[in-house]
Amino acid sequence: MRCVIARFPFDLTKSGVLESMKGVKPEQVVGESVVIGRRTYPVKQVGQVITRQDRRDFSAGEVLRAMTQLGFTCRGLPRAAVPTRVLSPLQEASAMLGVPVTV
Repeated sequence: MRCVIARFPFDLTKSGVLESMKGVKPEQVVGESVVIGRRTYPVKQVGQVITRQDRRDFSAGEVLRAMTQLGFTCRGLPRAAVPTRVLSPLQEASAMLGVPVTV
């Protein structure tokens, strides 16, 4: 499959990506990730290995788009936890002062 990453065209195949990532130790995943084989890699690490470019030269979206089209499982940013209860400004100030919050 032909794709453009950081303004450069690449002919990528699923087997080629698997071969490129073979033996590469995954870094800690903080944001978006790609599952290659049985390992989960950060998107920027995958992009750096397959394009041999600096991570600052391309966006995570470019690599995610290419990996999705090749059939790899991609995971986005984790969603932030939704607060279960919203405090009024008075309750929030009381909580910061250490006074028990009443509802």
